[in-house]
Amino acid sequence: MASARAKIAAFTFMALIMPRKILVTSALPYANGAIHLGHLVEYIQTDIWVRFQKMSGNECWYVCADDTHGTPIMLRAEKEGITPEALIERVHGEHSRDFAGFGVGFDNYYSTHSPETRECANDIYGRLKAAGLIDVRTIEQYYDPVKQMFLPDRFIKGECPKCHAKDQYGDNCEVCGAAYAPTDLIEPFSAVSGAKPELRNSEHYFFKLSDPRCEAFLRQYTGRANGVLQNEAANKMQEWLGAPGDNKLTDWDISRDAPYFGFEIPDEFGKSTGKYFYVWLDAPIGYMGSFKNLCARNGLDFNEWFKPDSTTELYHFIGKDILYFHALFWPAELQHAGFRTPTKIFAHGFLTVDGAKMSKSRGTFITADSFLQTGLNPEWLRYYFAAKLSNTMEDIDLNFEDFCARVNSDLVGKFVNIASRSAGFIAKRFAGQLAPTDASLPAIKAIQEAAPRIAELYEAREFSKAVREIMALTDGANQYVDSVKPWELAKQEGKESELHAACSNALNLFHLLTILLKPVLPVLAGKVEQFLNIAPLTWNDTQSLLAAGHAINTYEHLMTRIDPKQIEKLIEANRESLAPATEAGAAQAAGQQHSQQRHAEQQQKDSKVKAAAAEIAAEAGSLCSIDDFMKVDLRIARIANAEHVEGADKLVRLTLDIGNDETRNVFAGIKAAYDPAQLIGRLTVMVANLAPRKMKFGLSEGMVLAASDVEGKTPGIFLLSPDSGAQPGMRVK
Repeated sequence: MASARAKIAAFTFMALIMPRKILVTSALPYANGAIHLGHLVEYIQTDIWVRFQKMSGNECWYVCADDTHGTPIMLRAEKEGITPEALIERVHGEHSRDFAGFGVGFDNYYSTHSPETRECANDIYGRLKAAGLIDVRTIEQYYDPVKQMFLPDRFIKGECPKCHAKDQYGDNCEVCGAAYAPTDLIEPFSAVSGAKPELRNSEHYFFKLSDPRCEAFLRQYTGRANGVLQNEAANKMQEWLGAPGDNKLTDWDISRDAPYFGFEIPDEFGKSTGKYFYVWLDAPIGYMGSFKNLCARNGLDFNEWFKPDSTTELYHFIGKDILYFHALFWPAELQHAGFRTPTKIFAHGFLTVDGAKMSKSRGTFITADSFLQTGLNPEWLRYYFAAKLSNTMEDIDLNFEDFCARVNSDLVGKFVNIASRSAGFIAKRFAGQLAPTDASLPAIKAIQEAAPRIAELYEAREFSKAVREIMALTDGANQYVDSVKPWELAKQEGKESELHAACSNALNLFHLLTILLKPVLPVLAGKVEQFLNIAPLTWNDTQSLLAAGHAINTYEHLMTRIDPKQIEKLIEANRESLAPATEAGAAQAAGQQHSQQRHAEQQQKDSKVKAAAAEIAAEAGSLCSIDDFMKVDLRIARIANAEHVEGADKLVRLTLDIGNDETRNVFAGIKAAYDPAQLIGRLTVMVANLAPRKMKFGLSEGMVLAASDVEGKTPGIFLLSPDSGAQPGMRVK
């Protein structure tokens, strides 16, 4: 087996001779709101990966854009009394500022409202139409007679047809999790004007996703064997596709009626049809539009990157909530329009703050701008996210106590400390010049031998493992400094050469560790490059040392510690400045008044129902009443992760996805019956409102339901599973 040094030499040699050509995108942020810390999980993850690729000598381009079309943009602009173009231009400036503040280094940050995106959208639409994959049908949908517009599903509200909860959206109920059509709502009303909507006919354009050609392609493309998706994402795709011969895909409505802010759909002669592309049609095409704009500015051949037989690589980083659009609609469009498809689609989980969903009332729905304005170093957050991120779709948690402790310990107490304890002696005693470095020093050899392994972790997006290994190497470097004690050598006569060597070795260790951390901490690495008086660091530099006689610059403190008071200030600022938004983002006062009236009516009905139920319960004796049963909140849950609990004979730790971006940690006594690895992805039933229980191994936030024979005649434990079609978060009743 080749040595680690030989492996990295071969890795670098191949990158220099045959650099990969890589195009990377992140999901397009919607131009109707501020960037918050939940968004930044994705952009920081992507940026770290891109920076590593560039350090490795690959040709790597990172493009993104604001997602600028749709009804919410149109209504917000109208409410502010400006044009949609003026709104998206302003928001583009705000988004660009926030991303730059966190060191997200796009090669092009553009807009979907661009001539390039329009050109690509028209081209793809025309090709799909020529392939017989566009169908025009008359559909019935709700129309707001006051606002004089057809209403998107999310702008229609009413009573859920399943559980009868009030003020639910037109596509799904947030109380019981049921999915339905807007026409199924009871007493619907417009969230824009409050008016009762009318059903009207309209011609719409559909992409025939249910076509056998699309189904056959998607089964192969999204399968685990193809490797485009993470295993958990591939499993989800197969669930959505159904069993072979049981195609669950439905045709996709890609058009919207005027008034609408977006691109008009052209007819075969290039003239307007009076219909507009649905925002989710041209949003992913915005990747192409942004790259096309970059190609024109940098002399790149767009066709080389998007032709069907392209040897370049295309990677999408997205949140797991938009996997459906990126893994089904988007590749099917590209394939059947004659373009290349994504090489891989990387989905990540969501961000929780201090173990809970981000909350405006608690001040944990934190904007990127408020983080920067509070004076917090954005690279603290980059490092913390990197220390948490893996290549799975699991959620990550920003725990502020852990955030302060980890940054202060790792970055300031360990990493920066190496330079601060040695640089001053080089400047004062040795005219800023280094002595020869001992290349055989165990701490130096350990870093150089670990570099290929850490490179593989960066490539695989296993950032938390990379950070853990880098910090272990940092501990080794500090142990070396502690062993030679330069501060004591400086006090002893005749120890000048030993002091010079000790500090030079320490700074070379610091130099090597900076290379490993540069993808995560580009600004800090830039400061180190200036201090060490060196050219921008590349991954190949892990096998090089600063030579004897190399002159460094005066050391200036590189990073401060986090003051917990800064966190308090940040939370307070967001609690004060972020008022709850209207649910649809554009509801008018009339709609709110209607909602309040309906709520009052429902309260009266609920009181009557409860009174009647109480009478029945009184007569029922020891029987369980319906009210008793309804106190138990049974929910469908998907097992997002399952693992053994060290030191526990019976327990398995389950991470349960219960919908609405919420997960629960549950300890279940099913170890004797199930291998944890076989549980991942399975649906089950849990008690969602069980009081949390503090256990030796952690907090258990619910209970999964299982069957067993109390008499012992049928040994075993049998986890309950719902029927096909159930989704996480649905209420069991």
